[in-house]
Amino acid sequence: MRKDFEIKEHYGIEDLLQIMRVLRGKDGCPWDREQNHESIRKNMIEETYEVVEAIDRKDSAMLCEELGDVLLQVVFHAQMEEEENGFDFDDVCDGICQKLILRHPHIFGDVVAKTSEQVLKNWDEIKKKEKGQNTASDTLRSVPAVLPALMRAEKLQHRAANTGFDYSNAAEAMTDLKKEVVELEEAMAEDKAGHMQEELGDVLFSAVNVARLLHIDPEEALTRSTEKFMDRFEKVERIAVQRGMDMSASSMDELNALWAEAKKSTN
Repeated sequence: MRKDFEIKEHYGIEDLLQIMRVLRGKDGCPWDREQNHESIRKNMIEETYEVVEAIDRKDSAMLCEELGDVLLQVVFHAQMEEEENGFDFDDVCDGICQKLILRHPHIFGDVVAKTSEQVLKNWDEIKKKEKGQNTASDTLRSVPAVLPALMRAEKLQHRAANTGFDYSNAAEAMTDLKKEVVELEEAMAEDKAGHMQEELGDVLFSAVNVARLLHIDPEEALTRSTEKFMDRFEKVERIAVQRGMDMSASSMDELNALWAEAKKSTN
């Protein structure tokens, strides 16, 4: 038991910061001391997705725990920077406070914004000035390349649309999607991997445009379809077991019949 740390019934942010200093300190945890920004990079992504899962489940207890895990990642990275005389946790807090005050001039200044649309417009304009984004292309380039592809595509399209570069409606976007599907079929007929990949990417990008104009989040839509597929596959497997069928030895026609049966039972 360390004598330089007090065990409590309840802890706050200062305790978390101290715990991280202890873990990263001279006599701290070997694993924690070995880490750097790159080694725990994926942890931040994984913990953030677990927060999203807690939100989707409407699980308050889980959300509280997962938010703590995300906060740990913030503290971890800040501590590593402090050790290198970069910045510390207070600098992180100061930065976000400064940003929130600057981007809410309708609250902390004299700007008038009575609707959410006005707030978002002001936010975007202020952000452009902060980031030195002088052209529409600059705003597109600023979308992080590490975002999930569907999410990144939607953000790029939305920013392009703000310049007037957009379809009039979802039907127009759907027409282009159909054209891209035809081009993919042509690429498949050529049987050239590079061309097929390019055309498949165009199909997906076009599908995101349709989703955006229908006001549907493409990432969320695909997630739901994936969940639906898993549920139906599980039903197909259950039916196959009940009937003594070996799925791996069954024909595609037999499996499609089971799939249709499973689909009918969920409609």
